[in-house]
Amino acid sequence: MTDDPARLKRRANALVAFTATAVLVGAVLGWMLPGWLPEDAESRRLTLLVIGFPGELLMGMLKMMVVPLVVATMVVGIASLGDIRKAGKIGYRTIAYYAVTTGMSVLTGIILVNIIQPGVGGTDLAPVGGELPQSLMQPKGALESLLQVVKGMFPPNLLQAGVEMNVLGLIVFSVVLGAVLSTMGERGRPVLKFFDSFNEAIMKIVHLIVWYAPIGIASLLMARMGNAGEAFFTEEIPRLAKYMTTVIVGLGIHVVITLPLIYWLFKKGNPFKYLLGMAQALLTAFSTASSSATLPITLECARNNNKISERTSGFVLPLGATINMDGTALYEAVAVIFIAQSLGIDLTLGQMVVVFFTATLAAIGAAGIPEAGLVMMAIVLTAVGIDPREAGLILAVDWFLDRFRTMVNVAGDAIGAGVVDHLEQRDAPALAAAA
Repeated sequence: MTDDPARLKRRANALVAFTATAVLVGAVLGWMLPGWLPEDAESRRLTLLVIGFPGELLMGMLKMMVVPLVVATMVVGIASLGDIRKAGKIGYRTIAYYAVTTGMSVLTGIILVNIIQPGVGGTDLAPVGGELPQSLMQPKGALESLLQVVKGMFPPNLLQAGVEMNVLGLIVFSVVLGAVLSTMGERGRPVLKFFDSFNEAIMKIVHLIVWYAPIGIASLLMARMGNAGEAFFTEEIPRLAKYMTTVIVGLGIHVVITLPLIYWLFKKGNPFKYLLGMAQALLTAFSTASSSATLPITLECARNNNKISERTSGFVLPLGATINMDGTALYEAVAVIFIAQSLGIDLTLGQMVVVFFTATLAAIGAAGIPEAGLVMMAIVLTAVGIDPREAGLILAVDWFLDRFRTMVNVAGDAIGAGVVDHLEQRDAPALAAAA
């Protein structure tokens, strides 16, 4: 079976090992590359072009997947919740919790990256930089920017929205379509089956791209190191370290402050004792970088260590492994704004709002597989008009940060199960009395 947890865990570990090895080999070859490059400027340029070509292919693949991935994952993700009119309290509470905590994680990332500004004062991180879109060069007022965001949510032509990469408009349409299809019963089932099969096919393509990604990442790293020379170590490595610190600090704030505070406000219990009961699941998430592979252990820890009911854990945790990606959403927001800072782009308020909503909603479609965030990053970059190729060097550390954000994803699911289970138990006596 393709969804066997043991098989998922083996594949996740193999992918992480492959990526780490590719990055190490690329870094070593990139370090030696400047001494091997020809002295002639044109020959040097062509050599770097060839070396970076596999990386350019990777960026093209990621950009290619944006539109089909948005439509397929959004429709299937929303429809998988079932008839939204019959979700019941447990459904509404779970969805509300996931929406609020994901939004809070994105907001934490946006605030932190704007305070620390890890990308300011450097050069473009991509191996090849093109001209910036005019839409990013022309500042707009706050009101005009916000109105433009709202207008973009409702494109007059869906095909044109796909061509112009109006990601936010595609997301809004797909969410509404999935919600409506979930209410249509048998009449909507053929369309849902189509989207379900289409989504499965798209995810298989994503899996292929993710397995190719380490080769492309090594290529980008080598090309960038060869092009930058000594400046790579004096300018870009410190800036990359600052970026990684920003992401890890943001994830730490979310898992140590935000999530425990939510748990304490609702249950008035010790959130850290609760998270300690989930320690095995959190460590498994860190080691595999896969929410899906961790799910069986997450269920076991929640039921045996924290006494979460089977009804609540069986609904909240599998759903969370599919649509709740707090860590991934925060990471995407930080990465996109960091890239904008690296390019010298001062994002407007409207573009920050686009980052917030797109990162929050795109997290719903982030599959629980290692490095699926690469594709989601392309979606958020495209939404603010930045070419995904500009991700460049940060892909070299994505495999490492993926472990931290996956652990935060699982922690968010676990806290959600505790909160929802408490609310369900609180209502149980009243429901029994009414019966």
